[in-house]
Amino acid sequence: MESTIGPKKGEGALLWLAKILTGVLLIVVIIIHQIANHLIVEGGLMTYADVVVYFQNPIIVAMEIFFVIFVVAHALMGLRSVILDLNPSRAALTIVNWLFVLLGSGAILYGIYLALEIASRKAGA
Repeated sequence: MESTIGPKKGEGALLWLAKILTGVLLIVVIIIHQIANHLIVEGGLMTYADVVVYFQNPIIVAMEIFFVIFVVAHALMGLRSVILDLNPSRAALTIVNWLFVLLGSGAILYGIYLALEIASRKAGA
């Protein structure tokens, strides 16, 4: 079996590079997320009140938003890559692409909404 590094048939170089980049960024952000949310916190788990206080820092809000973007993008690009292994028709791939764009956009927008909603809460309220 021949092994190559690079995009699959049906996957452009830019999408392949984005998948690799989001994977690397996901590792970085998840390490920061785990340290901040589970290792530094007393007891290893934040309460709702702790999360509201934590989200008062705009850097944290931005990091969590990027975390959502990287997770959703990487997951959907990876799932698309698995679908490419099934050799779908061009029409089927077009449908998959649009479904993933809609699903990903919805998930990311909802994640951003949640992060901003939590950040807008008053600590201690």
